[in-house]
Amino acid sequence: MKVVNIASSKKSNALVNAPMPKLKDGDALVKIHNVGVNHVDLLWADQKVKSDDTVLGLEMAGEVIDGNDTKYNVGTRVMGLIDDGGYAEYIAVSADRLMPIPDNVDYKHAATIPESFLTAYQTLFTIGKLQDNQTVLIHAGASGVGTAAIQLVKKLTKATVITTSSTKKTKICLDYGADYAIDYRKSDFAEEVKRITDDHGADLILDFIGASYYQQNIQSVAMDGQIILIGNLGGSEIKEVNIMDIIGKRISVTGTLLSPRSNEYKAALISDFSNDVYDLLADNKIRLHVSNEFDLSQSKQALACMREKQNTGKIVLNVN
Repeated sequence: MKVVNIASSKKSNALVNAPMPKLKDGDALVKIHNVGVNHVDLLWADQKVKSDDTVLGLEMAGEVIDGNDTKYNVGTRVMGLIDDGGYAEYIAVSADRLMPIPDNVDYKHAATIPESFLTAYQTLFTIGKLQDNQTVLIHAGASGVGTAAIQLVKKLTKATVITTSSTKKTKICLDYGADYAIDYRKSDFAEEVKRITDDHGADLILDFIGASYYQQNIQSVAMDGQIILIGNLGGSEIKEVNIMDIIGKRISVTGTLLSPRSNEYKAALISDFSNDVYDLLADNKIRLHVSNEFDLSQSKQALACMREKQNTGKIVLNVN
């Protein structure tokens, strides 16, 4: 079968050969139709935190073609949260890492769900414990995880959503349900958050940016608030940190990545997400937007699209 690994992702035609996956007990063999592109893929490709033969891809959608005593029959359409291996024609996946695709959702849009929506759900509710009448600040609001987070907040709580984004993307955030969209290029978002919340601040901040937003996040967060660090698009090293800023406001700062979590954690997260969100997907109450499409062989171009921030939502790869 054809795959794209870290080494081949640098090539114009990124496809290389690999052996067909072998099934273990409880696995389903899935013929992949579409794959979602994520920042972790970019991290792996650019910084080589994994071996060169690692196949990229943390989420996929496809059709079960073989099962090993699983609940998924041959022909079932599924989407899956995987550890790697999505940039491929086939994958063997533990059944508890799969979800059936709602009838109203095609493969392309289903591939936008697992990593992005589960990351958003985890940070908002499993870790963030967001409650009604609180305020959440979502950075990179027009990204795949950002638009997922906006919708989950508005569908599952009565919380207020503030987002940050570039000028051309603020309207996208508002269209997805954000109550306020701050253009970080024109305004100091910390000042804007304080103004919007009458100096209370944001109870929860989801931050994909990292070091360059640290001081403004400290200013933006409410007393007893929480900052959840999901990415480092703005750098990883903070030159000056006054821990009294954290102690004085009793701030919780949490770092998280979904990809290294245990199988048990991911299975439980998928179960909770399915209970809370699946019916919303099936009833067309969640918007699934594909911003850019590429063939699997064009993985280099897809990663460049993400690196250069050309997308306004999810990038997907077409496999079959």
